[in-house]
Amino acid sequence: MQKQDRVKRILGIGMPILALVITISIAPMDLVPPLIAPLPDTVQEQVDNAIEYGLDGIIVYVDQAETAPQFYAAGWKNKNTKEPTDPNALFRIGSISKLYIAAAVAKLVNNGSLSLDDTLADYLPALAGRIAYADQITLRMLVQHRSGIANFTDDEDWDWFTSQTDINKALELVLDDPADFAPDARYSYSNTNYLLIARILDNELGYSHHQYIADEILSPLGLTNTYGLLSQVEYADVVSGYWYEFDDDLRRLDYVIPGGSMIATAQDVGIFLRALNNGSLLSDDELAIYASIYEFEHTGWIPGYYSIARYLRDLDTVVVQFVSTTGGDTWGMANVVGGKATGISDIIYSRIGRILENSSE
Repeated sequence: MQKQDRVKRILGIGMPILALVITISIAPMDLVPPLIAPLPDTVQEQVDNAIEYGLDGIIVYVDQAETAPQFYAAGWKNKNTKEPTDPNALFRIGSISKLYIAAAVAKLVNNGSLSLDDTLADYLPALAGRIAYADQITLRMLVQHRSGIANFTDDEDWDWFTSQTDINKALELVLDDPADFAPDARYSYSNTNYLLIARILDNELGYSHHQYIADEILSPLGLTNTYGLLSQVEYADVVSGYWYEFDDDLRRLDYVIPGGSMIATAQDVGIFLRALNNGSLLSDDELAIYASIYEFEHTGWIPGYYSIARYLRDLDTVVVQFVSTTGGDTWGMANVVGGKATGISDIIYSRIGRILENSSE
């Protein structure tokens, strides 16, 4: 724990938690019921209640210190075939993938393969004339979302409901665009940053960053249920994803773009997250580098899949939540980024934290 506390003191970069959250503090009226409902005594009761609010399936993994991990699940793994949720099923973790890429960067910087101060133009000279300020944007800025490069998923031609298997096509959406701001002027989350980081890793390694992550991060932790791409797993092993109040299985959509492509079980994500937070994943020097560039928790969102992975420090507890429903309109006084299902998911996660806090008293 001493190493962990030291690293948290190092982490002073002020980056906000990368989460899909309610945009203002006053929740839409249709989110009031899950907000004000009596708090159950157990996590399983809360997970069961989540289905009553329209979520199709939910998996929760809780790893409390000195206690065997606990698994909770409700709803459907595949509601069309009436297959119940399996807490050990594979799930599309979206932008939680960025934690693994950032950890890979820290390791490669530490061994001298990469420099945080080298620029995008240094690493990818072919893009020097296609991305504004390429000669000023450093690897550090890319990792920290301070590059000013536009987010390709915000482009009007980006379609979340089409399989996205062409990384070059995604990048083309922002090439030759003006910068959103000057390098390092401010923070703005951009998936383009991690697409470019992965390309830098692939070039410097001479092989796929997915393989590096598997060899240097997953294997030492014994994580055999984490994968870089949907194509690496059996389709039937993956939880089906749905849009709120629709039955179309969004599992069919494939996303290969780095920073959002990974597949894992809740337990694998939980083991990784604890190791990242307690210092057992990285050496002291690697951990110091990591703490200076990125967060220690994350959320992930792609259509049909919303995931939250956080370490509750006061409880020394990791909680991973997978919900296989996204979207849905809200009404009332505010909108929710990611849709009604995401707002419900955030509320459920917060309430689970309260239940765990109450049980520890």
